[in-house]
Amino acid sequence: MKRGKKSSKKKTKRSAIIVALIIVIIALIIYGLSTSKPKHVAVQNEPDKTNFENDTVFQEEPKQEEKSDIKIFNGTDRPIAFMIDNNKNAQPQASINSTYMVYEIIVEGGETRLMALFKGKDADQVGPIRSSRHYFLDYAMENDAIYAHLGMSPQAAEAINQFGINNINGQAYDTGKARTDSALYWRATHKKAPHNAYTNIKSISQIAQSKGYKTTSDKKSVLNYVAEEVNLDVASAVVANEVTIPYTSSHKVKYVYNEQTKRYTRYSKGKKMSDEMSKDDITTKNIIVTFAENYTLNDGEDKGRQDVVTVGNLDGYYITNGKAIKIKCKKESRETQTKYVDLEGNEINVNDGNTWVNVCPTDSNVVIE
Repeated sequence: MKRGKKSSKKKTKRSAIIVALIIVIIALIIYGLSTSKPKHVAVQNEPDKTNFENDTVFQEEPKQEEKSDIKIFNGTDRPIAFMIDNNKNAQPQASINSTYMVYEIIVEGGETRLMALFKGKDADQVGPIRSSRHYFLDYAMENDAIYAHLGMSPQAAEAINQFGINNINGQAYDTGKARTDSALYWRATHKKAPHNAYTNIKSISQIAQSKGYKTTSDKKSVLNYVAEEVNLDVASAVVANEVTIPYTSSHKVKYVYNEQTKRYTRYSKGKKMSDEMSKDDITTKNIIVTFAENYTLNDGEDKGRQDVVTVGNLDGYYITNGKAIKIKCKKESRETQTKYVDLEGNEINVNDGNTWVNVCPTDSNVVIE
């Protein structure tokens, strides 16, 4: 009997120990759960990542609109190209200083004509206007310009139809008389025909709208304008205080650099040129010379009309701020834009200012000094 009592006491003691252990384990578990809870769950001020409207921490910064610092070629107005008479009886020409580019190319009779390009300007009088020559159209197309002229050669008419060029032929609007309030093309009384036909930006814009031509353009500039001043500080650069370009024996162009204004004054046939409207000297910030093959067309009319090879890898010069470098003028087709590159093949940077592009014969003895 004594042995049974001892066994019962041992069992009771073991049970008490087990219960105590269970209680301790439960307590430890409860304590552990309370102390191991993640801290960020308890932080009440943590931003709600789904509430982007009120949460500045996770909001994306607004995108800034890109703005061009270039002044000479800006905005969405479509360029307008005018064929300008360059005969001595046509000078001085009107509003040439308001252009962003002027192309000068040889025509029949040892003369040249100009194609003046305007963008975002409101010139009240432009001219004198002359007829189209087909190779000027190559440069009008690369500028995405509305092309204003007064008549055209057979080759120009063919090209206009072939490429669907938005052109305005002043023959359909020329009154042959002095300017009136309603005139779209008119004749100046102080000059003689055929060197006295004029129009303006407003008239061409009005006609373009009536024809359904687009009047805006997003095409980039032919020239790679930069806001920083380009000084051509390279070993290959030469001094260019005077530039002489003889197109023919009867027509010579000269540019003289003004160190104070950092611009070139233009001379034609030995005479300093001026703007008919402003009376200011004709000046330019940039000069590009392109050497292009030309020859007389055998078109059966015996008028001495020229052809000019605009497509290819042509030699040239870029001239600005009293310096000049040799360049290549690369044009893959009549419609594509010319790329002006240095002799290493890099596109040249061009000063923010107007440019005269002198497309001259390959045998022209250009002098830069």
